[in-house]
Amino acid sequence: MPQNLLRWRTVLKSPKRVKTLVNPLAALPTEPGSLPGRRSHHGSERWTRSSIPPINAKIADPARARLSHSFNRERIASMTLAIREASSDDLPGILAIYNDAVHNTLAIWNEQPVDLANRQAWFEARAQQGYPILVAVDASGVLGYASFGDWRPFEGFRLTVEHSVYVRHDQRGKGLAGQLMTALIERARACGKHVMVAAIESGNAASIRLHERMGFVLTGQMPQVGVKFGRWLDLTFMQLQLDNQAQPPAAITPA
Repeated sequence: MPQNLLRWRTVLKSPKRVKTLVNPLAALPTEPGSLPGRRSHHGSERWTRSSIPPINAKIADPARARLSHSFNRERIASMTLAIREASSDDLPGILAIYNDAVHNTLAIWNEQPVDLANRQAWFEARAQQGYPILVAVDASGVLGYASFGDWRPFEGFRLTVEHSVYVRHDQRGKGLAGQLMTALIERARACGKHVMVAAIESGNAASIRLHERMGFVLTGQMPQVGVKFGRWLDLTFMQLQLDNQAQPPAAITPA
């Protein structure tokens, strides 16, 4: 064993000197797959030969290296992710996500894509109603978006909204939909809404499970009420009660 390492292990045995030591291995290059130093009985790290990061870690353990790199990428992405109110500058990204869902999924029961003017009109309508459009963004652009609108266009349903959440195809399965929904539910409560409704294609088990985790309960099944890609579609209704008001607020009377 090199003499400097022998001295390092020896001096750690003296608790009086632990606080003043500088780790001589700190300058060594590290690679994914290296092992942390072991703890001594004084609570300081004991650096042994097994603690030294292997120079050829990528070659010696490529599986661990890939896992480490993947974890670091996701950690960096989560640090740069932001969920905020959408602006008109986000509409091209929202449009791309919407049309991808139209072409390739059963999340939207339309078969014809829309243009930017369509999303602009939708954006303005939400603003006039005082309803939010939230986007999840990072350096690559819009990763997903969420919004809600009136469930039905009658006064008696004024305290109930139906929401929608869409995630970019390369970001699905990373928990982004849940983050958007959490923020959206808080917005609905802030608007004084009582119930949030989810209308989900019945074969979308992942979405149904997500809504269950968010507290939604199953309230209805409607077989073959839709059609897309040449087949019948079933609709599942779920809902979340947003408050515990025993009585609804008084109706707003016109002046």
